[in-house]
Amino acid sequence: MDEKKKILVVDDEKEMVAMLQMALEAKDYQVFVAFDGESALEAARKEMPDLVILDVVMPKKNGYQVCRTLKSHEETMHIPIIFLTARGTEDDRFWGREAGAEGYVVKPFEVPALLQKIEWTLEGL
Repeated sequence: MDEKKKILVVDDEKEMVAMLQMALEAKDYQVFVAFDGESALEAARKEMPDLVILDVVMPKKNGYQVCRTLKSHEETMHIPIIFLTARGTEDDRFWGREAGAEGYVVKPFEVPALLQKIEWTLEGL
């Protein structure tokens, strides 16, 4: 039997995290959560998720900083990152790509579309 894929959800909005966790667990993913940039880095190093869903605007470290840090360390650089954020300008998207993210989804978003993007990203590994 296949082992469940692990996804780390990082957002300082607890309601958003709860909703994403419910949607992902319904699709049989194992979900870990963090509510700020520093705890996101700790969780990523500890759990070694298959994918990270990451907000940009958060306390302690922003999403771009978290992404750059994960992508700059050999043990975590392979983990795909999808930004899920209200910041949707072309500049924001540029900085997401520059930080190393594999995807960028702007809030508000459709859950089925996000789940599809997650599946495509995981299949591409």
